[in-house]
Amino acid sequence: MLGSLESRKEKILVVDDEASIRRILETRLSMIGYEVVTAADGEEAIDMFHHEIPDLVVLDVMMPKLDGYGVCQELRKESDIPIIMLTALGDVADRITGLELGADDYVVKPFSPKELEARIRSVLRRVERNGTSGIPSSGVIQIGNIRIDTNKRQVYKGDERIRLTGMEFSLLELLVGKSGEAFSRSDILQEVWGYTPERHVDTRVVDVHISRLRAKLEEDPSNPELILTARGTGYLFQRITEPADEEKQKNKAV
Repeated sequence: MLGSLESRKEKILVVDDEASIRRILETRLSMIGYEVVTAADGEEAIDMFHHEIPDLVVLDVMMPKLDGYGVCQELRKESDIPIIMLTALGDVADRITGLELGADDYVVKPFSPKELEARIRSVLRRVERNGTSGIPSSGVIQIGNIRIDTNKRQVYKGDERIRLTGMEFSLLELLVGKSGEAFSRSDILQEVWGYTPERHVDTRVVDVHISRLRAKLEEDPSNPELILTARGTGYLFQRITEPADEEKQKNKAV
């Protein structure tokens, strides 16, 4: 039984109304070790998701019955599963809308299968990774009423658990692990998503995820106190003062 668990393949649900794309991705992703299931429209995608319980969804935007935006919204009501959206070439609005609805990343059509494979590997690797320098050995950080448990990859606001996607948590973990240190958008994209931006618009992935985190964690997202903008650079998490540091400050004052 243990051996079968260890050898379990990660399962990917590919959703696209173009049969040729489904066939190509099913063949290529199967060849590199994934189990692949497919759906041809949005309604079938939701049924397949519940039946197959995949580890990641590759989701086209333009589909019959229910488009990719609708599918993304439905999945996000119940799951933090990684979602990579396939969007139209040059349509920035498509990309941003998908990210705002909870997608983790996007790939622009027409796309290179190798690029998509790299994005899939990166997202799956990142959402499973634990441990960041600067995180205490307990794995738990308390900032005001926000508690971040990096071992369980969970965040609480007071007594309420705040649902984050895997990539949202990885982004938060990166910033908190080096609190007070500013990261450029390009650095964040490389650290969390695992690729270098080829176009300026690629860094919008970071901006939208920051906006999503602020909406979930900040008391007033329009005037953030936790996740700050580093003017001319990128973003940083407010410097976390350790209890020992606070004690030193008190002693100095005395």
